[in-house]
Amino acid sequence: MTSSTSTTAVVGATGKTGRRVADLLEQRGHAVRRLARGTIPAFDWQRPDGWRDALDGVERLYAAYVPDLAAPGSEAAITRFTAVARVAGVRHIVLLSGRGEDGARRCEDILLASGVPATVVRASWFTQNFTEGMLRDAVDTGVLALPAGDVREPFIDVDDIAAVAVEALTGTGHEGRIHEVTGPESLTFTELTELLSEIHGRDIRYLPVGFDEFHAAVAAEDGPDVATMLTELCREVFDGRNVQPTAGVLDALGRPPRDARTVLAEALRAGARV
Repeated sequence: MTSSTSTTAVVGATGKTGRRVADLLEQRGHAVRRLARGTIPAFDWQRPDGWRDALDGVERLYAAYVPDLAAPGSEAAITRFTAVARVAGVRHIVLLSGRGEDGARRCEDILLASGVPATVVRASWFTQNFTEGMLRDAVDTGVLALPAGDVREPFIDVDDIAAVAVEALTGTGHEGRIHEVTGPESLTFTELTELLSEIHGRDIRYLPVGFDEFHAAVAAEDGPDVATMLTELCREVFDGRNVQPTAGVLDALGRPPRDARTVLAEALRAGARV
């Protein structure tokens, strides 16, 4: 185990994975520096001049890139980020990555070749996207519209992602490894919304839409750049490449991942909107 006196930074500490990683590290007695745009020091992926100060004195760090490693500019950002981390004396980086994303794979390669000891946690779709993320409002309306067809996805519990990340940061034997983590079973979005309906006690349905229709809907809410990024990401990952679950959580933690039913039911009991 690493020393609890060393500082571990969490970049993206207000996000779904980052806040869980930071909480879990602190629960285990580690000194944590939570970094985000609103922290002091601040960390903003769009303002690299502040990165060096934010990482000063940090030995290990967890990073979740915003908006996504598949987005334009991510490779340049990760290249610069790893260079700054190396100069700052960071001894280990754990990077959150997206499963099945070609752009994310290129960023992984940059990290693993950077000279800084590193681990990649490559994750499937978050189950919590339906309870505290980008699809929560859509679920509230009772209609989940996505260009996913009838493809299956092994949705993963974000708490499992955080546990794997913390193990990589504090355990041994993780440097240079890619932990590809998923949930235990693949579900279609129809099956997922049927599960949501059962748990919540109201009708929630999945509406498959075309890519053009999806792009137009997102553009109306978030602008064309975000719409293009999300549409192309959906086009890429919903082609069937991510259907099979992996043993990544079991390999890293020695226990199986939690299934979607357990995660969604727990969110309901905790008062989350599902």
